[in-house]
Amino acid sequence: MSGIGPVEPANSTDAEHSWDVIGADAPRPGERLAGRWGGLPPGRRRAVVAAAAIAVATASTLALPQGLAPDPHPPPHDPVPAPAPWPATVTAWHYLGRVEPLNSPGKTGRFRFAVTVERGPAVTLQVTGTSYPGLTARAVPGPTVTVPAGTPRGITVEITVSDCPALPPEVDHPFLGVTLRNARAIQRHSFIFGRAYARDLSDLFGAACDPRTA
Repeated sequence: MSGIGPVEPANSTDAEHSWDVIGADAPRPGERLAGRWGGLPPGRRRAVVAAAAIAVATASTLALPQGLAPDPHPPPHDPVPAPAPWPATVTAWHYLGRVEPLNSPGKTGRFRFAVTVERGPAVTLQVTGTSYPGLTARAVPGPTVTVPAGTPRGITVEITVSDCPALPPEVDHPFLGVTLRNARAIQRHSFIFGRAYARDLSDLFGAACDPRTA
């Protein structure tokens, strides 16, 4: 029958026995680090802790997933749309000639114009007057006309002589007063026309008012 004898302590003073301690041949890494850490002065320990914290934070930022990391090149924002242009800056009038026959012999004449809006939203216009107080003017058949951008629109303006003494003996730089409205603003504007319109308007004055009294 086999048996086990008494266990001797590792630090036995018996000279005839030697005992091996497994894994105790050399100090472990953790023990060496603990010994070095304990030998550092307090100020040096704090500096080491701060450096380690910065390194951990940097490593965490670099290790963020693609969806969580900040994008160094954010997508460009959509440009802010430009406001609509002022109606008076994009609306042009061109005189085409007089419409015959007279609506009312000697007193009323109809004049044809082409109106163009260069760009932007449609412009609604209303003829409000002329350069002389002795005349009245309006667009026919309706008081207002809407002109879309890029599509010239023909407009007929009916002008009636209402007060011959208030008219000048000669027509000089006649114009039409017009109210223009689009999505940007409402503006009052005067369109000046050249010799052809001045000549036709002068003919209307002659038919309505001659012979004039001094």
